[in-house]
Amino acid sequence: MASSETLRVALLGYGFAGKSFHAPLLRTVEGLSLRVVASSRPEAVHTDLPEVTVLSSAREAATHPDVDLVVVATPNETHASLAEAALRAGKHVVVDKPFTVTLAQARGLAALAKEQGRVLSVFQNRRWDSDFLALKALLARGALGRVTHVESRFDRFRPEVRSRWREQPVPGAGIWFDLGPHLVDQALQLFGVPDTVVALLSASRDGSAIEDWSQVTLVYPRRYVVLQASMLVAGGLPRFAVHGTRGSWLKHGMDAQERRLVAGELPGAEDWGTDPSPGRLFTGAAGDSLVTEAPRGDYRLYYAGVRDAVRGLARNPVTPAQAVAVSSVLEAALQSARRGCAREPDLTPEERRAFQADTDVAEAGSRAP
Repeated sequence: MASSETLRVALLGYGFAGKSFHAPLLRTVEGLSLRVVASSRPEAVHTDLPEVTVLSSAREAATHPDVDLVVVATPNETHASLAEAALRAGKHVVVDKPFTVTLAQARGLAALAKEQGRVLSVFQNRRWDSDFLALKALLARGALGRVTHVESRFDRFRPEVRSRWREQPVPGAGIWFDLGPHLVDQALQLFGVPDTVVALLSASRDGSAIEDWSQVTLVYPRRYVVLQASMLVAGGLPRFAVHGTRGSWLKHGMDAQERRLVAGELPGAEDWGTDPSPGRLFTGAAGDSLVTEAPRGDYRLYYAGVRDAVRGLARNPVTPAQAVAVSSVLEAALQSARRGCAREPDLTPEERRAFQADTDVAEAGSRAP
C-alpha cells in the first residue's frame, strides 16, 4: 500500500467500546476513514456518523470489498471468528481486548495473519496512558532501583449487577477478561513474561453470575507484580504502587482520556492526555518526595501506529506475539484460580523469543537475579 493512501475502515460493533473508544479515535487520526459500521442499531450510528454505511451483519462488514482495515469491537466470544473471517478476506485487523477468550484461538489468529501477510493488532490503548508512560520512563532510568513489589489496579464502584453481556455467564465475560488484559499487557511491557501466575477470582456482589473481583500475582525472580480489579471499590487506593531498592512511586487516579471519550469528547483539545494528579516519587530513608513528570497520553498514537504498520513504515504497535503472551497469562490465571496453585504461562520457547523480539521491556535488566 502506498504511504499516502487513506485506509478504509470497518468497525464491527457500536456498543460501549465501538462508540466511546474506536469511533472517536478512527475519526481523528489522519489517514483513516471510517466507512462501514456493523450494528443492530442503525439509527444510533447514523446520529453520530451520518456518512457511514451501516450493516446488520458483522461478518458482511468484516469481508466488505471496499474496506482495508477491520476493527473488531463485538462481544468477546466473537472476536476470534470475526477476526478470522476478516483475515481470510485479505483485511488488516485490529481486535479490541481481550484478543481472544482462549490461548488456542490467539495462536490460531497469529498463525493466520502470518500466512495471509496481514497486520493483526490488539487495541491495548492503555500503553498510551499518561501514568503508564510516566512509570515506564522511571523504570528505564532506574529511578526506583531494582523493583521488588508492584501493585497495579483498575477499580470501579458498580454494586448493582447490570443487564449486559459483560456481566452474564458467557465466554469472555467477567472482570478478568474486561480489565485483566490491560493490567497484564502493561506488566509484560514493563517486566516481561513471568515465571508463574497465582490467582484469586471471585463473584463478590449480590446476585453476580460472573467474577467481579480479581487478585492475580505475577511471580518473577525476586519480584511480585500484583494485578487487582474490583467492582466494589469506591476510590482512594493507588492506581500504581511501585517499590524498589531506591524508593517508591505512588500514583492515584486514572488517566482522564477514557472519561472524556465516554463523555462524547473528540481527542485533540490542547489539554488532551494531561494528568491532573501526577505520581509522586519517594526516595531515601527519610521518604523525601517529589512530583514526577507526567507525559501526555494519547490513544490516537495506537491507531497512527497501525496505519503506519499497514503502510510498511513502522512496526505493529501491538503484535500477535505480544497478544499471545498476554493470552497465556490470562489463561494461566484462570487455571490457577480453579486449581488453587501457581501456573506457568503456557508459551513455547519460540513464542517467548517472538515476544522478546517484539518488546522493549521498560526496566533494564529486569530479569536479572
